[in-house]
Amino acid sequence: MNRAMTLVCTSLLTAALSATAAAEAGDWIRFSLETQRGDPNMIQADFRDSGTTKNRNNWSTGFRPSELNGLEVSSFRAAGTRPIHFALIREAGRLDCTGNGGGSHATGTCRFAESTAFTQLLASRGIGRPDREQAFGLMAVDARRELVDAVAAARYPTPSIDDLMALAALRVDGDYIRSMARAGYRPASIHSLVEFRALGITPEWIGGFARVGYANLPGDDLVQLRALHVTPEYIAGFQRLGYRSLPADQLVQLKALNITPEFVRQAVGANAALPPVNKLVEDKIFGNRR
Repeated sequence: MNRAMTLVCTSLLTAALSATAAAEAGDWIRFSLETQRGDPNMIQADFRDSGTTKNRNNWSTGFRPSELNGLEVSSFRAAGTRPIHFALIREAGRLDCTGNGGGSHATGTCRFAESTAFTQLLASRGIGRPDREQAFGLMAVDARRELVDAVAAARYPTPSIDDLMALAALRVDGDYIRSMARAGYRPASIHSLVEFRALGITPEWIGGFARVGYANLPGDDLVQLRALHVTPEYIAGFQRLGYRSLPADQLVQLKALNITPEFVRQAVGANAALPPVNKLVEDKIFGNRR
């Protein structure tokens, strides 16, 4: 994975995984709940490490009330203060939390317990046994057996625990893996699969390129086109001007220089002959000095 995509994936994972240091044995995890801004039907939860390390971490995300097992929503929203409790139960582990709340706000502490069954599954598949931090991370991104099975069924190399967290954080699942395979794309590695998902490459998006004559593009070309926001509409605009079958690398170069069909027509005039693509690029870079 190139450096740019590494940064993209890192940014996508940070919010979900930044709380892993809170999972050290014996540490309490402090929580706060409040109604999510902009969506009164969601509850915003913040989980903060109670440890004393310099880099204290946190995990912040929104939940449907039904996901917080045992939370009495009416008590949480009602005026005044009263004891509350809830559990966040996922395949990879669970948080059991107690505290006080009312008026759509609550605070307290949680204990984390990893799932023995999920840990044994990872070990049995050769993925390894997560340490305490990794176990918390797997719970935070909601890693599931279905994903483990889908990766194995698609005959990818055995993922690392970090790979599994990256896939789960990006909501890669069996449906995505299978639909991409039906579209003719099985990325060669877990990292490539993460790259595809991080960029939002889907069968529907790929189909748009097939409709303008760009079927069966190599995976690397798809990545470059997506990263530069080249769209089927952008390609069709050049086709209407008379530029047919431009290679993907030329389309990427044109987009990177902000050369659009509208720019070309304005630059050369309505009735002028169209210059070759390399001339468009030279003129855009050097102006009239060449």
